[in-house]
Amino acid sequence: MAKVTIIGASGHVGRYTALAVSYIPYVDEIVLFGREGSEEVLHGLACDLHDSFAARGTTLEAVFSTSPKDLENSDIIILTSGVPRRDGQDRMDLAHANARLVAQMAAMVGWYAPKSLFLIVSNPVDVMTAVALKYSGMKANQVFGLGTHLDSMRLKWNIAHFFGVHVSEVHTRIIGEHGDSMVPLWSATTIGGISIQNLPRFEQLPEEQIMKNVKTAGSHIIRRIGATVYGPGDAISTIVRTILGNENRILTVSALISSEIKDVADVCIGVPAKLNRDGVFPLAITIDEKEVEEFRTSADKIRAVTKEVLDKLDTDGC
Repeated sequence: MAKVTIIGASGHVGRYTALAVSYIPYVDEIVLFGREGSEEVLHGLACDLHDSFAARGTTLEAVFSTSPKDLENSDIIILTSGVPRRDGQDRMDLAHANARLVAQMAAMVGWYAPKSLFLIVSNPVDVMTAVALKYSGMKANQVFGLGTHLDSMRLKWNIAHFFGVHVSEVHTRIIGEHGDSMVPLWSATTIGGISIQNLPRFEQLPEEQIMKNVKTAGSHIIRRIGATVYGPGDAISTIVRTILGNENRILTVSALISSEIKDVADVCIGVPAKLNRDGVFPLAITIDEKEVEEFRTSADKIRAVTKEVLDKLDTDGC
C-alpha cells in the first residue's frame, strides 16, 4: 500500500486530485499538504473526503498538514501549487512567478522524502520539472511532470470523435512542450491497430482544427469556469495508478531526456516514457523527420526559458 502526498491540496486541481487518487486501490493514505494558514481549509477537505470514503465503504485515511516532516515516507508527492493560468495567458507567462515556489517545495521534498517519486503539475510544467529536478537533488527518473499526457488524451478524444470509434481504439500521443509548440505524432497514430493513414477518411481529417482544439482546450475551460479541474485531476490519477500498480505502461510525461529522439538532449520535455514503481524512463523512438524538426524547435523553446528561469533563481536565490 502507498502514501500519496498532494502539495497544494486546497487548490482546485489539488482537491479533485485527492478525490481521484482515493479511488486507486493501492493507496491507503493521502496527505493534504499546504502552506501555514491553510489549516482550516485542509481540515475541512479531509473531513469531506472521509465522508466520501464512508459512503464508499473504504478505510482509506486522509490527513492534513503544513509540516514538512509529514512528507516523510511518501511514495509519490504531487506538486499542484502555483499561480494559476488566467484566460489569455500563455503557460510560459507563469515561469518566473512559479519558479521560486517550485524551487522551495522541491528542496523541501528532496530533504524530507528523497526516495519518493515527485510529480510536477505546476505550469509551465516542462520548465518547472527542470527546476524541481535541480533543487530537489533527486535522480532524473524520480522527478517528472504531467507534460503532454493530458494533451495526448485530448487529441485521442478528437480523433475518436471524428472517426466515430470508441476512444480506447485510438492510440496516439503528443510530444514536446505542454503549450503552443506541442507536436502531434500523426506518424505513430493508429485506430484499432491500423495506421490512421490507411483509413478511408484520413484525407478528410481536419488536423489543423483538431490541434487548435487541443491547444486551446485549457483556455476555453478557464474562460468558462475559471480553472481546469477534472481533466488534469484524472490525468494525474492515471499516472499515479500506473506507477503504484507497477504497470510499465507508456505515458507521455515531461522528463529529462538524453537523445532518445535524435540528438535532442538535456531538457525536460514531454516524451513517451515507461512508468513503474522505480520511476519514469523515456523511450528511444523513431518518428518522421518533420516531427523531429518540430520537436527540436519545441525543445529549443523550453531550453531557453529554462535557462533564463534557472539563471534568475541562481542570481536572486529561492
